[in-house]
Amino acid sequence: MDGKIYTKKGDSGTTSLIGGKIVSKTCIRVESYGMVDELNSFTGCLYEKVSDARIRAFLHDVMNRLFLIESHLAVDPAAGTKKYFPDLLPADTEAVEAEIDRLTGALPPLANFILPAGCDVSAQAHVCRTVCRRTERTVLRLNEEEPVDPEILKYLNRLSDYYFVVARTLAHICGSGDVVWDV
Repeated sequence: MDGKIYTKKGDSGTTSLIGGKIVSKTCIRVESYGMVDELNSFTGCLYEKVSDARIRAFLHDVMNRLFLIESHLAVDPAAGTKKYFPDLLPADTEAVEAEIDRLTGALPPLANFILPAGCDVSAQAHVCRTVCRRTERTVLRLNEEEPVDPEILKYLNRLSDYYFVVARTLAHICGSGDVVWDV
């Protein structure tokens, strides 16, 4: 690599997958790994605002897993991911579930729908939740065309629940608690 960040190869609207296949930047595979990248960036914004050490540590792990997912999705399926990256494991999703359970155990029961508010950091977690759900839908559309590792689908599904619980936790930490939907 010559040190330049730009290659000019994508100026015509194409990009190359890991493995070398040239595809349109508008194809569902590129959209999928682009959505994971966007989610990871929003997660980084949340990470930088969170002061709780355990939540920060877990968010750091989430960012690493999202980068792994993005990498898997960026590989040409014909090239196979095995030779490039480690697998996402059931233990990764189980870790998300355990963290959800840990955080939920410290929260009051939820009796109403809540608004995506409370404080800045809580609202940022809600943004991550909604971007995660959009990301999951995009990856599911890819899965309708080409098989996606089921562990990726499970992880993304569980991750949106994690962001919801983190949002509630952060709202309680900042003192606002849940902001209940007023109907």
